[in-house]
Amino acid sequence: MSTVVNPDTGDGFDAPTPTEAYANAPNLRREMREVMELGAIRDGRRNGVVAEPPSDSAAAERVYLLRRAALMDRMAVEDPGPGARGAAARAAYELAQFDHRHPAMTAGRHGPLAIEFDPSQRPYVRQEYAAWTAADQPGA
Repeated sequence: MSTVVNPDTGDGFDAPTPTEAYANAPNLRREMREVMELGAIRDGRRNGVVAEPPSDSAAAERVYLLRRAALMDRMAVEDPGPGARGAAARAAYELAQFDHRHPAMTAGRHGPLAIEFDPSQRPYVRQEYAAWTAADQPGA
């Protein structure tokens, strides 16, 4: 008997469900605003003014990628259309690729390229977001 996997619900993955992973996440509107702000800082602009780069740029990059991937995943769970799912999958892939290059920054049980997360790395995002939240959001 094969296990049914569903990235939208988390069924079939050894990772927190969306409800578990995002239990303490800010509401979507606030999180969108904060992720946009992180993106502006990341890109060297803040309110149209060039900002100084963060002191630990790798940690700042990971926080941005993690929060953006979690935001996209949450949006896809709320409205699981193909556009939202595609955006969530792309953001999850970008986080997994970053984490593959920076394994010391990961915290979850399974690595970013683990077969556990095939065909979607969205559950990997949930695993890492839950671990990041449990660790009091390091690098935030």
